Amino acid sequence: MNYQWYPGHMTKARRMMQEDIKLIDLIIELVDARIPLSSRNPDIDQLGQGKGRMVLLNKSDLADPKGNQSWMEYFSTLGITAVEVNSKTKAGIKGIQRAVEEACKEKRERDQKRGILNRPVRAMVVGIPNVGKSTFINAYAGRACTKTGNKPGVTKGKQWIRLGKGLELLDTPGILWPKFEDQQVGMRLAFIGSINDEILIEEELATDFLLYIKDRYPEAIEGRYGFCQKETPSDTLEEIARIRGCYKKGQVLDITKAAAILMDDFRSGRLGRMTLEEP
Repeated sequence: MNYQWYPGHMTKARRMMQEDIKLIDLIIELVDARIPLSSRNPDIDQLGQGKGRMVLLNKSDLADPKGNQSWMEYFSTLGITAVEVNSKTKAGIKGIQRAVEEACKEKRERDQKRGILNRPVRAMVVGIPNVGKSTFINAYAGRACTKTGNKPGVTKGKQWIRLGKGLELLDTPGILWPKFEDQQVGMRLAFIGSINDEILIEEELATDFLLYIKDRYPEAIEGRYGFCQKETPSDTLEEIARIRGCYKKGQVLDITKAAAILMDDFRSGRLGRMTLEEP
């Protein structure tokens, strides 16, 4: 299956980001801890040159703990402050202010030399669709400031959120980049739900996913469904359909429904904690 998705509103959102970047001091980039590299928009590095940088490994509770540690070390070698967070439970949120101060240390020193005191840090929150930006902002602010949803494209426009005297956040829509040169990147984004499911073929997505985890997490299917992965993904999906009672009229197995169950179990963490790429 060809994995590509770049709806028209993303072009507008990218232009908006280019205009706003000059107003900010720090870029807070949310990535999905299960695929920290694939869920980074490469355009951000270009747009954010000369700005403070910070990466939040969001949904870290769904990722392999060893993988989280490896990625934290990786970002550290790049000189980027990284923090593990789970925006839904607010785990790791308390450590962000300290990380913001560290990432903006040089900026504050420059302000002091110019006689500028107590100006709030302006941070732009960026990330691809469905990575959890709005949930993070609401958790960090301690109140419902933004709309949240479990599908890509909920945030359509920009909005500033003031957090006390020391920090202002600019929320931005989730944007991908126009073309995935590496289809493996597109595939991993589809796994976590950052590509609109409505343009995908669920059975093919589930087939690719089963092939992808077969060697990485061979115990995952047995742990969730009570049987080892079959020789082919088709056989595995049929067995999931039987176990979960997925039938169409005439007692025909509903493979599409079984595929949806499988992907939902992965995205919600019911298959276990998984990291799908290494530094």
